[in-house]
Amino acid sequence: MAATKVLVVDDDLNIQRVLVFTLKQEGYEVVVASDGAAGVEMAKSESPDLILMDVAMPRLDGYAATQQIRAAESGVHVPIIMLTSEADVEQRVKGLRAGADDDIVKPFHPLELIARIKALLARSGGGSASARSETHALGRMCLFYGAKGGVGTTTIAIAQDLKRRTALIDANLQFGDHRVFMDLGLDTASMVNAITEADLDADLLKRLMVKHRSGIELLLAPPSPADADIVVERQRNDPGSLSNLLSLLRKAYDYTLIDMAKTIEDFNLQLFDEADLIFVIMTADLSCLKNVRLVLETMDSLGYERSKVQLVLNRSNAYTGINIRNAESALGRKIDYQVINEYRGAIGALNSGEPFMSSRPDGLLGQSVVAFAREVDRQFAAEPATARG
Repeated sequence: MAATKVLVVDDDLNIQRVLVFTLKQEGYEVVVASDGAAGVEMAKSESPDLILMDVAMPRLDGYAATQQIRAAESGVHVPIIMLTSEADVEQRVKGLRAGADDDIVKPFHPLELIARIKALLARSGGGSASARSETHALGRMCLFYGAKGGVGTTTIAIAQDLKRRTALIDANLQFGDHRVFMDLGLDTASMVNAITEADLDADLLKRLMVKHRSGIELLLAPPSPADADIVVERQRNDPGSLSNLLSLLRKAYDYTLIDMAKTIEDFNLQLFDEADLIFVIMTADLSCLKNVRLVLETMDSLGYERSKVQLVLNRSNAYTGINIRNAESALGRKIDYQVINEYRGAIGALNSGEPFMSSRPDGLLGQSVVAFAREVDRQFAAEPATARG
């Protein structure tokens, strides 16, 4: 696990040296800002686990800096200890009102400071920022299901990597292609390792996730069709093994995005049941519309609420002779999201092994997918998280 990072914000060089030495002796990673304004910027860029904030500083004092840090927070509360020069009740109250969690009077004994830091980290969830993000993960699970081959399911799923912590799961067990599209080797871990592990826990799952150079974390499909049979057999004999895997993913990530095969069998049915949303990816052509109608009828027969199954029209600006209004009329329901057509950008990303969201984020396709992702994120973030086992 990464060392706990402490941001020291103090303009006194002697105090800086003492704090850096004391903290490093305890195994903490230390970064330093010499005034309040720099402290605010480093709180954003360095993502510290705790901040030691001096009160009297040039440019921006500790109270104002603390207020700005609190105002900029989005989800994760970073503990702040104010370093004051006087044991004054008014100063302490002012610091607490600004958003500080604790205070300590200078000069202080290093043992007291370390004790305060450890106690505050313990109360706030402790440890590194990654551990806290796991504790406060949104825990949402979305499936991407293609109504027919070649509608761009994989491309859209890969492109969904938000500023949230996101996992991408290749659940096309026999013919998953993320390994190829992301330019990853055959010797990397896969779904086989995760679902056959009798004692799978969060730490082991983290080691099985493959991190792409773009920052996306993946759980890959089995490397061969024969290995896919191992996963299917394990799920059939012990559905709880898949439930445990999905539960661990929910706890570790804000979003778990699952790119699925088109078959409907026991493995996929369990994924359908446990997901929060099922995105049916489609294009506006007759054969796909026929398949979408069958998919929607199947989802109805499985008893899913209509809001759980949402339609995504990919290549929405491609000319097929069927416009969006015609498609909605044929399906008897509204298309929930649209993603535009930019063939060169998508095929170039697939052939290079670099998701277009990292290689061409400002392109038309990237902007369209970002709009889709942000709308989904906005809806999920506004809802209370569903408790899962």
